[in-house]
Amino acid sequence: MTPDSLVFQQLSSPDDANPKLRHALTECWTEVTNAGGAAGFPFPPVDAATVRPTLDRIVDQLAPDTSRIVTVTLDGELAGWLNVRRDRFELIAHWGTLHHVQTRTALRGLGIGRALMEEARRIAKDEMGLEQLRLAARGGVGLETFYGRLGWKEIGRWPGALRFSADDDRDEVLMILAPL
Repeated sequence: MTPDSLVFQQLSSPDDANPKLRHALTECWTEVTNAGGAAGFPFPPVDAATVRPTLDRIVDQLAPDTSRIVTVTLDGELAGWLNVRRDRFELIAHWGTLHHVQTRTALRGLGIGRALMEEARRIAKDEMGLEQLRLAARGGVGLETFYGRLGWKEIGRWPGALRFSADDDRDEVLMILAPL
C-alpha cells in the first residue's frame, strides 16, 4: 500500500452519506467494536441494528462548519473513518474534537490510521480553521502510544472513569494536538 492508493472523502452534509456508504460505515463500526476497539460502543458484541441509529444521529448533524466525517478507502472499500466536530460558541470555536476514530481490523498496521489522522489534521486546520484538536482515548489499550507517535500530547486523565465490568475500570486519557 502506498499513500497514493488511499482515497479520502469528507461528508459535511447528511446528503453526502448515501445508503451504501452508511452501510459501510455501520459495518466498519460494528467490526471494530466487536474486535474490542475503543470507538464508542464499550460492550461488544454489537450488531448493525445497535450501531446504525447512532451513526444516523452523527450523519444527521453533519455541517461544514461544525461536524464532518472523514473516510478513507483502499481499493474502493472503506478502510476507516472518524468524526471531527467543533462547537460554534465563540469562546471555544478555535478547537475541535475527534470522535470514533477507527480502521478496519484486517487493515491495521498498514499506515491507514496514521494517514486518516493526518488528513483530519489537515482538514481541521486548512478547511475548518481550527487551531487545536482534542480527543479522549480509552486507557490500557495502547492508544496513547499510537496518538503520541502522531504528535498528540497527553494532558490529563480521568482515573477509573470507564467501567467495563466490576473488576475492569480504565482511565480516560485526554489528549491534545496543538498547534495544528
